[in-house]
Amino acid sequence: MTVRTALLIASLTATSITAQRSAGSVTLIAGADITEAFVKGRPLIETSDYKVHASRRDMPGQVEVHTLDTDIFYVLDGAATVVTGGEAVDVRDTAANERRGASITGGTARRLAKGDVFIIPAGVPHQFTEVQGPFLYYTVKVTSDGGRR
Repeated sequence: MTVRTALLIASLTATSITAQRSAGSVTLIAGADITEAFVKGRPLIETSDYKVHASRRDMPGQVEVHTLDTDIFYVLDGAATVVTGGEAVDVRDTAANERRGASITGGTARRLAKGDVFIIPAGVPHQFTEVQGPFLYYTVKVTSDGGRR
């Protein structure tokens, strides 16, 4: 899984990609579509096994806890502080296998900047607390099967 994910990140940053996809085939998303996606931030592709988002932050956000998704960030521009671990405060379910909260107590703060790769395993609370942006980053979400396989 690590090699596959690294290759996916490399392909996203090294080539232009167009949303052409057929079952079991290679996916290509045009560079112009990616540039447009980063204007507001949006998903590029979502499957049952993985998701790739053109992510953008201009301000801090809520705590996020993904039950099944491991987040892999590759920072393209800007800088941000993300707090991980600890305990999420005022947590509520927002979707299947997704929770949001107000803050984190007892977490670890890390500064992210251009060129960094940051991996947050499924189930770990995380929150962007400071953003110098626009903060642009690819998010690759690798979805576990929740023990079904």
